[in-house]
This record gives sequence, C-alpha cells and structure tokens, in this order.
Amino acid sequence: MAENQDGQEKSQDPTSKRLADARKKGQVPRSRELNTMALTLIGVSSIMMLGNHFGEGFESQFRQHLMLSREDIFDTYAVLDHFIAAVEQALLLVLPFFGVMIVVAVLASIALGGFNVSFQAMQPKLSKLNPIKGLKRIFGPKGLMELFKSLAKFVLVSLVTVLVMWSWNEDIIALGSKDVKVALVEGMSMLCWAALLIASTMILMAILDVPFQLWQHKKELKMTMQEVKDEFKQTEGRPEVKGRIRQMQREMAQARMMAEVPKADVIVTNPTHYAVALRYDPDTMNAPLLVAKGKDLVAANIREVGDEHDIPRIEAPVLARAIYFNTELNEPIPAGLFLAVAQLLAYVFQLKAYQVEGGDIPQQPDEFPVPDELQHD
Repeated sequence: MAENQDGQEKSQDPTSKRLADARKKGQVPRSRELNTMALTLIGVSSIMMLGNHFGEGFESQFRQHLMLSREDIFDTYAVLDHFIAAVEQALLLVLPFFGVMIVVAVLASIALGGFNVSFQAMQPKLSKLNPIKGLKRIFGPKGLMELFKSLAKFVLVSLVTVLVMWSWNEDIIALGSKDVKVALVEGMSMLCWAALLIASTMILMAILDVPFQLWQHKKELKMTMQEVKDEFKQTEGRPEVKGRIRQMQREMAQARMMAEVPKADVIVTNPTHYAVALRYDPDTMNAPLLVAKGKDLVAANIREVGDEHDIPRIEAPVLARAIYFNTELNEPIPAGLFLAVAQLLAYVFQLKAYQVEGGDIPQQPDEFPVPDELQHD
C-alpha cells in the first residue's frame, strides 16, 4: 500500500474534489495502447476500403503528370505546373483518409478519461528539467511498466508477423511468376491483410492496458485518512466554526421571533417549561398563527416580553404542549386544535372587552379539548 511523505498509509479512495482537482491539473487516465490500436486498425481498414479510390486516382495522376510531351519536358513552367497540379490532386485524393484519421485520433484520445483541457498542465515547470526526477520516472514503477509493455508489443507483433509470413510464404513466392499488374494487385491485397492482422494484436494490448491505467490513476490519487479529514474541513468548514455559525443563526432567529411576541394576542404556557404565542386576525387569517414558541429559558423570555407588552397569558399545559410539538413557527395551527384555540381566543377577547368596557368577569374554561393524538407529555 502506498504511503505519503509522513509515512501514513494511502488507503482511502479519492474524493470527488480530489478527482476534480486532478482533472484541472491534467491528471486523467490515458492509454497509449488504446490510441495505437484505434489508429492502426482504422487506418489499415480505411486504406483497404479506399484502395480502389487510391489506385484509380494515382494511376490517373501518373498518366497526366508523368507522361509528358516533348514540348512540356523542355518547358520549365509546364513541368512546374504539372508538379503543382499533381500535388493538389494528391492532397485531395488522400484528404478523406486524413480526415478519418484525425477524427479517430481525437476520439481515441478522449475515450478514456474524457475531454479535458488543463491550462495548469500547459504551464512550464522547471522541475520537469530536473535530470534526477527524470531518471526516477524512467526507472520507477511506471517507467518499468512502459518498458514491459514495449517488449510485450515487440514480441507479440514479431510473433504474428512471423506466423503470417510463414503461412503465406508460397503465395508470396508465387507472385514472382505472375503478370506485373496481377502480382501488384495481389501483393497489395496481401500486404493490407497482413497489416490488418498484425494491427489486430493491439486489441490485446489495449484490453490489458486500459484497466491498468484506470487502476494506476486511482492509486496515484488515493488519500490518507488525515488528507480526507483536512479536505472535509476545507470544503465543509471546521466544526467549531460551523457550530458558531449555527449558534449565531439560532440567536438571530430567536431575536426575530421575540420581535413578533408583542404582536401576539395570547401566550399559552405550561406554565413554566413551555410557552407559545398566537396571533389571530379574523379579517386576514383563516386560522390562528404561531408567532413564537420555546421551552425553558426561551419560554421564560417569551413570558417576560409578553408581560412587558401586556399580552394575556393563559396557563393551559396540555394545549401549550400540543401547539409546541405540532405547529411550526409562522405556520397556522393544525385543524385538530381549532376548537381548543377557538375557545381560548374567545375567552381572551372577552377578557380584553371586560378590561375596556367593564361588566361581568369572564370565566376561564376549566380545560381546552385537545385530541389524544395531538397530546404530548
């Protein structure tokens, strides 16, 4: 297992951030064998398919530009014109082949690792000129692997070449006894098929090299446990900082909540552990709204702010707990509590009317009906 400079074991798979950073630096898996296989196979196949096209085209050029009249031979400008025309026609003739090879070269290079342009990798680095590091790359594990692949390719290609030559030796010798035109056609056909068979050996090399390159790339980007922790801290933030941010957010939310308490119509308490503040405007609301809630110290603050602004406070432990646990802040109360809260608000409004107009003192209900499924201990 690989280790870093501190001697820690790189046992963790690279994170998505590590992989993204590697792509920015140009570190993506690439396979030369895959490129070589694609170029040789497609190149030979294209030559075989375009063989008649090439043959007829070059034959036509030879007739036009190599069979010159006596006047053209002694005319310098005519020879130059023939030469320029021959070059132009030759380029047009091989243009489809070059176009196919360019497309194959691009697709084969991005088949493994995808398309990636790294400006960081383009920047000149003096460390690349260090001969000691260069020797380490040559004689390191990666360099030895490349040497092994080169030897394997040499042996494989040589073996297949010898087998092809051995199996076609009689046909090759027989070409000498045939007409020149026939021998030329058959010889070119045999050459193309031999090249295709030899190029096919690259398939085996690509099959072996692609998984190796993926494994090597993943191995190079493996991380130690400490690196994973440090990266998590960089991306997610240090726990103490995140905790402080959450605390500040809670304090800000609590401050906003406390600012809504003076607008409440009633505060319902447990009486000491829980406190909720409700507001209801029959003209604009379909149901009473929970504007503040809290327990223990927060509940005490709600009661204190309510007392400062003369907000009626009602002790209803079951209802207070039901509202606290079943209603989100700044949300209307659930339908199951409509009846209980309606009785509560009716009593509060009667109490306010008594304080303004006088009359009989309203009687607080003994209890407010809360469904069993909404009750909390």
